[in-house]
Amino acid sequence: MRLVFMGTPDFSVPALRALHAAGHEIVAVYCQPPRPAGRGKKLQASPVQQAAEELGLLVRHPLSLRKNEPEWADFAALQADAAIVAAYGLILPQAMLDAPRLGCLNIHASLLPRWRGASPIQSAILAGDTQSGVTIMQMEAGLDTGPMLLREAVPITATTTATSLHDALSALGADMALRVLADMPTPTPQPEEGVTYAPRLTREDGRIDWTKTATEIDRQIRALTPWPGTFTTLPDGTVLKIGAATPLPDSKHTAQPGTVLDDALTIACGSGAVRLTRLQKPGRGMMDADAFLRGQPLAAGTVLGAKQQNPA
Repeated sequence: MRLVFMGTPDFSVPALRALHAAGHEIVAVYCQPPRPAGRGKKLQASPVQQAAEELGLLVRHPLSLRKNEPEWADFAALQADAAIVAAYGLILPQAMLDAPRLGCLNIHASLLPRWRGASPIQSAILAGDTQSGVTIMQMEAGLDTGPMLLREAVPITATTTATSLHDALSALGADMALRVLADMPTPTPQPEEGVTYAPRLTREDGRIDWTKTATEIDRQIRALTPWPGTFTTLPDGTVLKIGAATPLPDSKHTAQPGTVLDDALTIACGSGAVRLTRLQKPGRGMMDADAFLRGQPLAAGTVLGAKQQNPA
């Protein structure tokens, strides 16, 4: 088929590569413009732009599509059979949704109608869902409200992280996109019941509230690492980023939440405890707990999270 591909982050790259390898004619790739990145703040192309240029594909990255009628006309002039959209980052106006012969098809990382919106992977883990998945839907003006073409689930286990789920759904979405294009299924309206929304995340969402249960804090760490990252503070206000932890939901204690219980970085929660296994101080790399403690012993009785400070 004659396709337009629209995506920006790592999640989108496997689908782009799979469509190209399958022999589809990708007439243009739309992605977000290069952004400043790294210590030098040099402009860096998105993962999708880098992959598209490697494949020799035409790249477009308009700053905005809202009221951008010349861009709408250029998009329509591509005369695509379909546009495949995966975490593009801009809202498509109706003129663009209507332009391809088969419309615009979105690879969404959830089992719609659950977790419409910006953070479906993280939200599923945070909520304690036992499964996630990918839905290929026909795009319409509403936020992830379009009819479904294909929907497949993957399990979420007690050790699933945002990274592992991201990678699984990215690969699944690429495979599903190929199958949808090979045999266009009849669209099925989304159920009216079970709609939930996944909000756009901020760094503050990563602040650990030690009054929560060990299970909830474990989910937060697994869901929000690496982005936006979870953190607490030392008694002097130093931000301590948390990369991984082991939940101990049956741990019994009478300590104030946030209290260091032993020399193995076991931290009291509102119910149970968690043992921190990966940590990072400002200006340092993420390290295992043993290495961290050699340079920064934390005595039993130390209370974390008492001072409020935003992460660096």
